[in-house]
Amino acid sequence: MPVDTDSLNRQPEVCEAFQRVYSMDYDDAIARFEKIQHEHPGDPMATDYVLDAVVFQELNRLDLLDTTFYANDGFLSGKHTVAEDPKARDRIRALGDEAINEASAQLKSNPNNVNALFARGFARSLEATYSGMAERAFGTGLRQALGARSDCERVLQLDPNYVDAKLVVGVYEYVVGALPFAFKLLIGFVGIHGSKAQGMELLQDAADRGVVTSVEARTAMMLFLRREGKYSEAAAVARQLAAEYPHGYLFQLEEANLEKDGGEGMVAVNSYQRVIELAKRPGYFDSAHVELAYFGMGEALRGQTLYARAVSAYEAGADQASTSQELRRRCLLKAGETYDLMHEHSRAVQEYRAVLNNGADTVQGDLAQRYIRSPYAGH
Repeated sequence: MPVDTDSLNRQPEVCEAFQRVYSMDYDDAIARFEKIQHEHPGDPMATDYVLDAVVFQELNRLDLLDTTFYANDGFLSGKHTVAEDPKARDRIRALGDEAINEASAQLKSNPNNVNALFARGFARSLEATYSGMAERAFGTGLRQALGARSDCERVLQLDPNYVDAKLVVGVYEYVVGALPFAFKLLIGFVGIHGSKAQGMELLQDAADRGVVTSVEARTAMMLFLRREGKYSEAAAVARQLAAEYPHGYLFQLEEANLEKDGGEGMVAVNSYQRVIELAKRPGYFDSAHVELAYFGMGEALRGQTLYARAVSAYEAGADQASTSQELRRRCLLKAGETYDLMHEHSRAVQEYRAVLNNGADTVQGDLAQRYIRSPYAGH
């Protein structure tokens, strides 16, 4: 039975624009979505399209689509410096407000308008994504996510066959269900509950039958499976997405990341090398951050005790023009640690001092200062 969704979601021009998003050609996707928005004034779903592409373009620029940040709860407590672009931030907020206001205006005349409810919930979920990932405003992000869940739960109450709404509800259920109690206490969400199992069930349905949320649902499942150490299952999802979107850099990268984390060290090294070689082809990838592949390769090589090659990979990651300060520090710190494992502390200190030059008051800076005094011994 066909699922229900806003008819605009099925239009060929919308589907083509989303193909550009998943291939990470954000400039082209945004231009296409802006044209659709212009042709559908006052339509919150059309505004959501633009918001979606702008949010993920900015998160990619900030290296925040690197899943290694979210593989454990360290992301919640660590110090991660992010250089927000004020223009991008303001545009995201303006687009979010615009979509929410457009949807709310439609809901005034018909409170049971499922398309408007979904559009408002989707906009709120995108705002929550940006708040949590870019601004690390977790309390704000969870409150926005709560509003998004409320809208999408209402959609499913009115129309259980509106499968796209299961993405937002599923992500919320899983994330809140996975949050440690101490973190919930810190941000005042102790009474808010979620279910990881229910979240994954909802995401699976969105992955299988969603019209505009299938890729997003599979991406979320891949991340959550990774957090749970189910690397082979997560890798299967990554391979499926990489096959569907061969020019989507992050899907190719994630396949290698999961091979590494699943203990297939040299298989992962070969996959990282393949990604790096593809990135050298003119026009093959849009918005590729090849430094992430070099960092992952360094990790895989270090795991195989191929220390000299690991250092070379880390240093290559640090030297890329697109490397963020955060990732540069991570690469340099790892290179220093690896030199210490090679019993070359003087060379390790050079790397640690480079970390400090790129940000002393950071997680990596704190570790670099410690290892200058006492060589890294592994853990």
